[in-house]
Amino acid sequence: MTTPLVAPAVESYRDLVARALAEDLGTGDVTSRVTIDETLGARGTLLAKAPLVVAGLDVCAEVFRQCDPGATFEVRWGDGAHCQPGETIALVRGRARALLTAERTALNILQRLSGIATLTAAHVATAGGRITVLDTRKTTPLWRALEKYAVRCGGGTNHRFGLDDAVLIKDNHKRLAGGIAPAVTRALAAGTGLRVEVEVETLAELDEALTAGATAVLLDNFTTYDIRRAVERVAGKAHVEISGGVTRERVLELATTGADAVSIGALTHSAPAVDISFELEPVAV
Repeated sequence: MTTPLVAPAVESYRDLVARALAEDLGTGDVTSRVTIDETLGARGTLLAKAPLVVAGLDVCAEVFRQCDPGATFEVRWGDGAHCQPGETIALVRGRARALLTAERTALNILQRLSGIATLTAAHVATAGGRITVLDTRKTTPLWRALEKYAVRCGGGTNHRFGLDDAVLIKDNHKRLAGGIAPAVTRALAAGTGLRVEVEVETLAELDEALTAGATAVLLDNFTTYDIRRAVERVAGKAHVEISGGVTRERVLELATTGADAVSIGALTHSAPAVDISFELEPVAV
């Protein structure tokens, strides 16, 4: 059964939207003020200009409503929907000046989040259900909840949200703790109840992590050949995750290794914005 998409609560992004609008607005939208009658109403169409997966409509709607509390927002294709060029994603109606003021901020957010969802969906389709596609913490500061939601819209799975929901022992932890075994031993002894995962760079480090009792291993920049060997050595004793320079083309190959998951930072840090237009026409208020 597919898990229903749950969008972030408006309280988590209301201030972000307000600050984004303030950044764009400055002392006021002078072009709209001097060219558009203040009594004019308008209807705007958010239109897909390329194949895309929608994400971020609630945030987009919040932008328009902060500029015009009376604005209405009608969704035609909801978050997670696959749209083709020419399809209407949503309609918004309100005061013309307000919609013009909101336009760029609303599009920036919708295009960015839909870009993440679209890139994620492409990787998930390539994986074909044979390996779980994970995101990472490589997100835009203060946008993490929105960007990880966009990953879910694209069918991906969230890895750690922050530093408090899993133990992930990486290079610097290993150095500072005196090695893999001491780090894992201390983590297990802490009794957090959280999964203890270790990033390993060689098969020797993998053996050390397993001997120490790690419940998950992160194979960092392993060749496909060594990933297969690693999966054989783990033999189901720990969760196996792959990371490091993963491209969509390589996902097809990695999905055949027997590993449980692949984490891809590019889903959030390198997703291109998708092409969505906003077309306005005058209507009676």
